[in-house]
Amino acid sequence: MSDAMEVDSEVDGPRGAKRKADVLDDNTPQRRIKPLDEDVINKIAAGEIIVAPVNALKELMENSVDAGSTTVDVSVKEGGLKLLQITDNGSGIEKEDLPILCQRFTTSKLQKFEDLQTIATYGFRGEALASISHIAHLTVTTKTRDSECAWRAHYGSGVLVPAKPGQSPDPKPVSGRQGTQITVEDLFFSVPTRRRAFRSPANEYNKILDMVGRYAIHCAGVGFTCKKHGESSKGISVSPNASCLDRIRQIYGASVANELTEFETEDDQWGFKAKGLATNANYSTKKTTLLLFINNRCVESTNIRKAIEQTYASFLPKNSHPFVYLSLEIDPRRVDVNVHPTKQEVNFLNEDETIQAVCEHLRSKLAEVDASRTFLTQTLLPAGGRAASSTQALPPTASSKTTPSSSRRAPPRNETSLVRTDTNLRKITSMLPPARPGGDTSNPPSRLFQAPVPESMDFETAPEQRQPTACHLHSIKELRAEVREDMHNELTDIFANHTFVGIVDERRRLAAIQAGVKLYMIDYGRVCYEYFYQLGLTDFGNFGVVQFQPPLDIRSLLSSSPSLLTEYEEEEDDEEEDLGPEEKAKIIEAVVEKLIERREMLLEYFSLEVSPAGELCSVPLLVNGYEAPLAKLPGFLVRLGPCVDWTEEKACFESFLKELAGFYVPERLPPRKVTKDDDDGCLDSADEREEDAKTEVEKRIDRRRRDVRWALEHVLFPAFKARLVGTKSIMEAGGVVEVADLKGLYRVFERC
Repeated sequence: MSDAMEVDSEVDGPRGAKRKADVLDDNTPQRRIKPLDEDVINKIAAGEIIVAPVNALKELMENSVDAGSTTVDVSVKEGGLKLLQITDNGSGIEKEDLPILCQRFTTSKLQKFEDLQTIATYGFRGEALASISHIAHLTVTTKTRDSECAWRAHYGSGVLVPAKPGQSPDPKPVSGRQGTQITVEDLFFSVPTRRRAFRSPANEYNKILDMVGRYAIHCAGVGFTCKKHGESSKGISVSPNASCLDRIRQIYGASVANELTEFETEDDQWGFKAKGLATNANYSTKKTTLLLFINNRCVESTNIRKAIEQTYASFLPKNSHPFVYLSLEIDPRRVDVNVHPTKQEVNFLNEDETIQAVCEHLRSKLAEVDASRTFLTQTLLPAGGRAASSTQALPPTASSKTTPSSSRRAPPRNETSLVRTDTNLRKITSMLPPARPGGDTSNPPSRLFQAPVPESMDFETAPEQRQPTACHLHSIKELRAEVREDMHNELTDIFANHTFVGIVDERRRLAAIQAGVKLYMIDYGRVCYEYFYQLGLTDFGNFGVVQFQPPLDIRSLLSSSPSLLTEYEEEEDDEEEDLGPEEKAKIIEAVVEKLIERREMLLEYFSLEVSPAGELCSVPLLVNGYEAPLAKLPGFLVRLGPCVDWTEEKACFESFLKELAGFYVPERLPPRKVTKDDDDGCLDSADEREEDAKTEVEKRIDRRRRDVRWALEHVLFPAFKARLVGTKSIMEAGGVVEVADLKGLYRVFERC
């Protein structure tokens, strides 16, 4: 016997090791493929569908609603593991159907596979009762309207079984009211390992309460009750006549119901209707509560949840979340309901477009309702050092807490927690003296500010007159997904809840913002570049138009440009290589030919119109209220030739949008010119003559400086709150740097 064991050990080798063919002998038994026993198959399937008591409840409750019930009563013992009973007043089950009621794939809602494309009921596969009968003791008592009595049947492993040993398994007549009562006892008795995994019946009962509450809110005209077995008090009790708002008030409390905003939208193009209730900016909680129903089925969707949280990021303080009830009705032909064993998830066509449309509508509703809120704040009197209490109306994006009544006495002042909430307060730039050019006074103004277009040329900005078109291009969707994957959550929150402080350095394009109690230095050139690129992806194919009257001759425009090969963002002391007239003409002609060749695509996707003769009629308009630096227009057109990949769709769109974003980024502005008064009249006669010669150029620079400052404060930085996704690439490029922490500064001052 020991020898045989030694031989087997040598042949088989260690457990899990592969056996070589030359090691096997003729006496080694072959492993054959055999079908599993039917009972094993059914228990495996049951374990996939009924994961916890709440899954069994969901299936049974949906069957009750499908049966036309107006009342659904749920009774639970030990979290549903000992007893789970659902009683309804629906249409009931015919006696003749009871023998096959718990067999797998028996249903009255589906006859052929094509019916899945138009399914409009909760259940359709006929697996719920069959799965429950394999892992629990199941009893069904039912009565139809035409039946003289109710019938009770007991099930085990999918078939009728006797109530007691020795009795007949056939259904027994009993007294009862119309409807169906399903009793599930000793759930998972045949799967002891899973049963032992449920250590807290109270936790399972809370899950059941949550599920009943969700369907109680959604199913209008149906009353729901849920309680522990043997107790008179009910965890949930909702009348059939209660409105949706009243149901939320009963289940989730008045604090949620009082702050709800109703919304409703639809889109025939994407084939959906959406309606629901969402809390406004005056309510927030630590965790998002999303009640999502798609075609009346309670489901989960990570994409929808993230999109809603991102929408609310512009309205709620950091680490605050909303309550949202959303019901989506989608054309059944667009929905695949058979993708999850518990029907917890569904797939549907045009998911991204549908989510975007719903969130944009929700954002507009929130903006209408939450135009302003009342805050009790403390401000410092301009002439004194004491604090004064005042009530201010602040935008919903301010990171302050609401106070129920403005008449309440202000809390004790805590300087280490003060947060800037009013953008009209004194800016940092008002504390900085005008920059003195020093030794640079002799240098001429940068060519950035020499107008590259004829003085007689006029242009106007106008939005597109055509209807917005949805983007179906897979390449654009991939580029949008790449931005989402590169998202930096903390940086996105900073931009969504920041307060603009002021411009620090226009030459280096630096600005200061405050978020919470921290001060950040922002490279607004790098951030604007990312914002305009994301804006190009979001509004792809729907850009506005900057029209030139009359159109610009591209050849003349490029010929008048000081350089064709250097960017307009380089340092002034960089050396540039001069080109001969022939080389310059070749570059210009190659650029013009490429633009003319691609002019139909440029006009359709980017609103950049080029005439067959090589005239520039329009360029894209990305943001209303901000004018792109026209001095960079020649450089932008030149870079469209060699810097855009015209051979591949995705690379073409990506490179073009990045060049467009670079064109729109505010230019570097030189230091402010010092006047005679600023320098105490110390300029000599030569300096005065040079100053007079540059007067017109300096005026143009000053006008541009005022325009850029205004646009940054009132257009671009407010837009960052609503639409900018902070990315890891901004952080890696040093675009955002923390320079001060209010609490840390106070600790330093205290030590001093």
